Amino acid sequence: MSSVLTPSRRRDLGLVVSQIRYEQRAYWRNRSRGIFTFVFPLMFLVIFASLNNGHHLSSLGGIPYNDFFVPGILAYGVIGTTFVNMAISTAILRDEGILKRMQGTPLPRWAYVAARIGSTVLIVLAITAVTLGLGVAAYGVHIRLSTQPGLIVTLVLGTAAFTTLGIGITRFIPNAEAAPVIVNLLVLPLTFISSVWFPPNGMPRALSSVAKFFPIRPLAEGLQTVFDPRTVGAGFNGQDLKTLLIWTGVGVILMLRFLRRPVGEPAIGEAA
Repeated sequence: MSSVLTPSRRRDLGLVVSQIRYEQRAYWRNRSRGIFTFVFPLMFLVIFASLNNGHHLSSLGGIPYNDFFVPGILAYGVIGTTFVNMAISTAILRDEGILKRMQGTPLPRWAYVAARIGSTVLIVLAITAVTLGLGVAAYGVHIRLSTQPGLIVTLVLGTAAFTTLGIGITRFIPNAEAAPVIVNLLVLPLTFISSVWFPPNGMPRALSSVAKFFPIRPLAEGLQTVFDPRTVGAGFNGQDLKTLLIWTGVGVILMLRFLRRPVGEPAIGEAA
């Protein structure tokens, strides 16, 4: 173990931890970012769960509405924290030249990316804890020990897919001002056909096919499987996990391509 953690590696890990602290301070100090990616999902949770508290979904076997909606809004919160936040913030960093200037600092490129991803994971853990805590305390949602493996795996794959996609999609965003518009045009329409706000029953086949292709619906339905009282076993939804795994691979490829050569500037580590 000591041969693996060489002095230079220990120094790099220390830099990662320090950068994670910086990223966390920057996130929580940016009120607009925190409201959009953290507060909005909780606001929607309180509004819709309160309006439909006590209702049951006959199209889903009569399960309580909040057993469907709380995991759906958790998926929305994870997407906002990962994909939306990473795409917009990375576009800003690129336009301000911060990514380019990173080559002049002692922080390696991989460590900087790891720190941003690590900070995002911490925020995902926070939004998960608050969302599920509110769902359990106020709306009667039950967290079953037997389906926790499904919850963990679905959250891990969903976070990995949308975090890497959020960084990688920045390559196709022309400037930081356009980032919020482009990102929300990609996300919001898909949430309405992807089992986040209401069950997809009765949806036109074409829209259902579109939703199944993109990763939002697999994340939402994967989490809903975990909290569905009818679910037996560990809570794994194999098809949804497979789709999230594929999109994670796509996200990694796009992220690596962006980091090698962000649009509008030379690759990180190359001379301008």
